[in-house]
Amino acid sequence: MTVESYFSATYAEAREKFRAAAEAAGAKLTVYENPNAKGPNGEVLTTDVACLGSDNAERVYITISGTHGAEGFCGSGAQIGHFKERLLDAMPANTKAIMIHAINPYGFAWIRRVTEDNVDLNRNFQDFSKPLPENKAYEEVHDWLIPTHWEGQGRAAADQAIMEYKKTRGDFAFQAAMTGGQYTRPDGLFFGGQKPTWSNETFRRILKEHVPVSARKLGSIDFHTGLGPMGYGEPIYVGPVTGSYARAKAWFGPEVTDPNDGSSTSARVTGTVPEAFLDLPKTVEITAIALEYGTQPMPMVTEALRGDHWLHAKGDLNSELGKKLKQQIRDAFYVDTPAWKAAVFGRAADFALRAFRGLAD
Repeated sequence: MTVESYFSATYAEAREKFRAAAEAAGAKLTVYENPNAKGPNGEVLTTDVACLGSDNAERVYITISGTHGAEGFCGSGAQIGHFKERLLDAMPANTKAIMIHAINPYGFAWIRRVTEDNVDLNRNFQDFSKPLPENKAYEEVHDWLIPTHWEGQGRAAADQAIMEYKKTRGDFAFQAAMTGGQYTRPDGLFFGGQKPTWSNETFRRILKEHVPVSARKLGSIDFHTGLGPMGYGEPIYVGPVTGSYARAKAWFGPEVTDPNDGSSTSARVTGTVPEAFLDLPKTVEITAIALEYGTQPMPMVTEALRGDHWLHAKGDLNSELGKKLKQQIRDAFYVDTPAWKAAVFGRAADFALRAFRGLAD
């Protein structure tokens, strides 16, 4: 099989390929069905977890795909490649692999970045018993991001306002305002929710059920797309443990970036998926990164995100405009070319081996 064949055109195809590859490798599969949503054709949506290795292992290797659903095409291909290329044979002794496929199956199936609640899962891991983070800057731009009409005078005025904002505040300030996470606009972009989503609760359940009580070291890679140069996988430190940035660099190399010090293409965010690792015993040493693959220039990605949110809030999915906007969001997070897929898997394989060396030390 070619590397290109590890990737899929739909969530349903990706799920079938992942399960087949995992079974062929001798992995144990567990299915978590989402009871709150169905796919575009009424199909059941599931997160599938494949485990390989001892339940008494002291080392754990975790990969996650589909945190942002539309980005699942990338992560799924990388995970399937792990099995097809027998990468897990290189794990150090006493290691368990936990491959989490489509943690946000709704977003993957519907080609949306968000969950069925319109929630950005990577902003949803908050302590909802406490006051949620404020993002006053998002309030300034919300109405421009999702105008009343996608075409015409209103849209032109919104775009002009965004241009003026960037001119006076800077492009990165606009990106931070838009992407940092917000908890006040349920129909908006990067909405973190008002309670844990099904995907949040399921991820925590997966950790509880599959990470061995004997675990002492855990390495995690979460696959993302949409930021940075085309095809380059930026390793982004995602914590969550104080002091683990240095360890992430030791494991994965000096190119690891950190949104907190301005070295990353990602703005600083809170409520990210790795916060769930703090549920594990404090005796577990955690080293977690995201691999963020570039797709299109940021303005095109922003345009696609705005269009998708507008479409699901105010548009018609079956219209010609709706179909155009769905293609745009797909293209913004999945580059359907052999070269891009080869770059994705090559980088994923490299970082799997780096994780294994880190776990072995």
